[in-house]
Amino acid sequence: MSAVAWDPWQREVLEAMGHGIHVRAPRAEDMVPDDPLAHALLHAAGRDAGSEGAAALLRELPPLAVLRADPAAKRALWPRLRALRQRGNRPG
Repeated sequence: MSAVAWDPWQREVLEAMGHGIHVRAPRAEDMVPDDPLAHALLHAAGRDAGSEGAAALLRELPPLAVLRADPAAKRALWPRLRALRQRGNRPG
């Protein structure tokens, strides 16, 4: 999703004209948690927190708490992460 970024001068002019600046907050489901494990998983999949679909990708993986508590779940995830990395950002 692309957003309009107003520079300081544009903000000043808009406010002088009586217009307020409204910023659309991201939906919770579109946000990547600020968690080192989440960022490591995205990196292993060839993505970063700013990549399109990063939050959706994390939702498809086991919960972070499960991955922290269960080493077998984390090991089982590696083939999937490698496949995502090889596929890159291509859909499907």
